[in-house]
Amino acid sequence: MVNSKEILKEHISKLISLTEEQLDYVFEHFHLMSVKKGQRLISEGDLVHYEYFVLEGCLKSFYMNDNMKMFILQFGMPGWWVTDFDALYNKTKASINVDCITDASVLAISNDDREKICSEIHEIEHFFRWRTNKGYVAAQKRLLSFMNNDAKFRYEELLAMYPQLYNLVPKHLIASYLGVTRETLSRLQQ
Repeated sequence: MVNSKEILKEHISKLISLTEEQLDYVFEHFHLMSVKKGQRLISEGDLVHYEYFVLEGCLKSFYMNDNMKMFILQFGMPGWWVTDFDALYNKTKASINVDCITDASVLAISNDDREKICSEIHEIEHFFRWRTNKGYVAAQKRLLSFMNNDAKFRYEELLAMYPQLYNLVPKHLIASYLGVTRETLSRLQQ
């Protein structure tokens, strides 16, 4: 089993400086979850109370349209945060799903607990604001790549940025993330 406390502390300490006591206090607001491959953390229509910090394994957030076509919004690898942020922050029902591609360990923090520690420790508020901004920038870059680049470029870009994905994630999910068919992905890999 991973040392969840040390992984979270290291993750936070890359950006901000906290005392050991503050880091311990922050960690107390998270709870460790072991989740199995295929297990769903969020289903469309759920009320969303938690965001998840991935310790090990791989998750995906995705949307299923009316024709049951899957659109991958995000993969959640170790060190990444995953949830339906719209539903979490706006207290609405989930419009996306989050499940496990592999067995995984995550730390869950509720919206209320995150807000509590942010109000008590200014540096943690800075950390979460930075993390949210970083996620927004990544989503914007991905959207611009979809608008400006062909599938071959997007495939090569994904491979260069996250080579470990290809060992963790089934090819049909990578194809879904890239917005192509499995057959097209096979041609792109040649």
